[in-house]
Amino acid sequence: MPSGLDAFTSEGRFFRGNVHTHSTRSDGVRDPSDVCAFYREAGYDFLCLSDHFLSRFGFPITDTRGERTNRFTTLLGAEVHAPANSHGDIWHVLAVGLPEDFAPTAPEETGVALAARCHAAGAFVGIAHPQWSSLTIEDGRAMAGHAHAVEIYNTSSALETGRGDGVSFWDALINEGYRHLSGYATDDAHFKVADHGHAWMMVKAPANEPEALLAAMKAGHYYASTGPVIHALSIEDGEAVVETSEVGHIAAVGRGCRGVTVSSPRHGGMVTRARLPLRAFAGDWVRIVAVGHDGRTAWTNPVYL
Repeated sequence: MPSGLDAFTSEGRFFRGNVHTHSTRSDGVRDPSDVCAFYREAGYDFLCLSDHFLSRFGFPITDTRGERTNRFTTLLGAEVHAPANSHGDIWHVLAVGLPEDFAPTAPEETGVALAARCHAAGAFVGIAHPQWSSLTIEDGRAMAGHAHAVEIYNTSSALETGRGDGVSFWDALINEGYRHLSGYATDDAHFKVADHGHAWMMVKAPANEPEALLAAMKAGHYYASTGPVIHALSIEDGEAVVETSEVGHIAAVGRGCRGVTVSSPRHGGMVTRARLPLRAFAGDWVRIVAVGHDGRTAWTNPVYL
């Protein structure tokens, strides 16, 4: 069971990456080299180009290994699809770290079976854009046993449909006991609109190498962000001690409406450190959220008390 503390206590340093992106190998408008160049030049440390794994695109596992440098790496993967969620729509499942020879989806294969096959093949499996897909808690239950994480923010879904958030879906699954699920943020960039460079994972790993990053992601050794940096998180004397970049608010949140917030004492001011009492979360779970005045947010994974 991952803990939100692990990202701040495990070996290594933080690497910034986007793991949900598309190119001309499926329905994106930039070729793979251009997509990699954007993220590399924007200061990202790693990228997974996750083109749609569908027959009409030739079931691509886009090979980006030639784009790696001594400071930028790539992971192979795809967004895989098969029937059917509770609305009768195809599932959208993110699979990061697929082998290059991963077999195409069989005509009779269900989305849940496909996710299980991705998991067995060694991939980090994420339930993609749950709000955009209008996934129900029943959908979450069906997929949770084969997933490592929930996509809690999706830039493309936010910009184009106003359905970018997946936090409440994630929280509902945690409350039902699916405590292995971590939460990641992505761009899901197609480059048709300005959907690139806005959301990422900060993965704590011993090296910026595919195997190390993938292991850290599966273990939940990361936090998600659309802007703020979380420098440190610890628990001392029954309080969460948090250090961040300049934000407007730092909060501890948990089941239901349980929450504690530290804000700047003046309108428009900034905070960078907070001590948040955890009495309200005893015996349950809590995670930290840092929110800027512009709404940009960072989320830790839950800590189980």
